[in-house]
Amino acid sequence: MSDILIAILRSGTPLIYVAMAGMLAQRAGIWNLGLEGLMIAGACAAAVGTAKSGSIAFGLGLAIVVCVLGSMLLWFVVEKLRAHPIIAGLGLTGLGLGGTDLAVQAIYGSQASVMAGRGLPRLGEAFGPFGVLSVLVIAMPFVVLALWVIVRRTRFGLQLTACGEHPFAARSVGVAPARMRLIALMGGGVLCALGGAELALGTLQLFSINMTAGRGFMGFASVIFGGGHPIGSALAALFFSIVDALGIRAQLVFGDKVPRDLLLALPYLATVLGVWISGQLRGGVKAAATGGELRDY
Repeated sequence: MSDILIAILRSGTPLIYVAMAGMLAQRAGIWNLGLEGLMIAGACAAAVGTAKSGSIAFGLGLAIVVCVLGSMLLWFVVEKLRAHPIIAGLGLTGLGLGGTDLAVQAIYGSQASVMAGRGLPRLGEAFGPFGVLSVLVIAMPFVVLALWVIVRRTRFGLQLTACGEHPFAARSVGVAPARMRLIALMGGGVLCALGGAELALGTLQLFSINMTAGRGFMGFASVIFGGGHPIGSALAALFFSIVDALGIRAQLVFGDKVPRDLLLALPYLATVLGVWISGQLRGGVKAAATGGELRDY
């Protein structure tokens, strides 16, 4: 049982961090489809920075800088150049996927996996079998709780939601929607960096091309499934990670009895199902209605 829980936490933690980044952007009125690109950029920067410097802190700091700069680029394209946020987000994802491939080839001369050599600090033997998990796993529920407090119980959270749902009304009371969106996207950049770092340095301690494998889009789907609520989005991401862990477990149990490709596709099938369910629920429809379409172009 503990093995399954550990697998769920390992696969779910990066996804939840990215889902929280998407939730912040959605609250500000931007559907951020650049999560995949930011996540893989964070994973690449964390692994390469750690491998080159020998310092996990440097690798994590580099990941945060890269993801925040990417988020600022998205904000500039959306706010200043007036590009559609969904198209701009897809462009950022393409930039992240292609840019990391190019960066690895430029630095190492090939597309081989980058061995970081070191990983994130572990919880330790005091936590028993869960001691193999990284500190970002234990920090994850506190991050979700803190974001819930910020978004739902603070003046800043109220202003952020107002900028996403009623930008003209927010501006009329002295709140600048563009500035709030920049803050939300930059905060999301930090969260994507943490998610990417957990993916690259939490368990495997390496980076490989396209290693995110659509997790950024699953995080985006979690925001839709969770109705844009911090805890709801986190639970949706956890649901997808449970399906992922069960798929891995099923490969070990059933072996060749079930097609391996079908088992590998389970998380993505669950993502499609979750988006469909959210469209049937009032919360999902309401959340979708308060997305990027209500921006003040």
